[in-house]
Amino acid sequence: MALEVTGRQYEVTPAVRKQVEHGLEKLQKILGKTFDTHVILAAEKKRHIAEITINVRNHSFVGIAEAAEMSTALGDAIDKIDRQAVKYKTKFRAKKRAARKAGVTAEWNGNAEEGQKAPATLAVGVSESTAVDVVVHSFPVSSRITEAHVTKSDDSVALRPMTLEEAVKEAEFRDRDVFVFRDRQGKVKVLHRKKDGKMVLIEAP
Repeated sequence: MALEVTGRQYEVTPAVRKQVEHGLEKLQKILGKTFDTHVILAAEKKRHIAEITINVRNHSFVGIAEAAEMSTALGDAIDKIDRQAVKYKTKFRAKKRAARKAGVTAEWNGNAEEGQKAPATLAVGVSESTAVDVVVHSFPVSSRITEAHVTKSDDSVALRPMTLEEAVKEAEFRDRDVFVFRDRQGKVKVLHRKKDGKMVLIEAP
């Protein structure tokens, strides 16, 4: 991860740089470690402006915020980048799932990849001149059934109360399709990611 911090009429202190690095550590859980970051910190009269640009693959994220204090502006800009990254990762996973599903469909339609056994053909008709080729698919005589295997997962349960937005981010951080948490009022809720990548909220009665 490459990081460049520029100050415009503002001195970049070690504390501010540490705040930037700490915020980017969280983003690494979503985007990985191969992205470039450029941070511009500017001071104009009584306001402070923080602008963060992150380039990953062929995509860019930009977060701009201003406040009376630089630490506040920087925190708001990081939050904006964080939300964009979560949305990007969700769409990226949805595309991968759709591609895998399309590949399975192609195999069932007889478009098997090289190395796989091609379906047999059989000529059906009264005579050779009127015969029609028919594709014959072979299926297993018996289906394979596996017993249910239940394991305990602490990663899918939040240990502290959190808002819905915090829960969505946490589910992305932990790469969980199912995530259980309690809201600020203590009500149990469940986030479930469907095959199309969309999150479904389930509220326990």
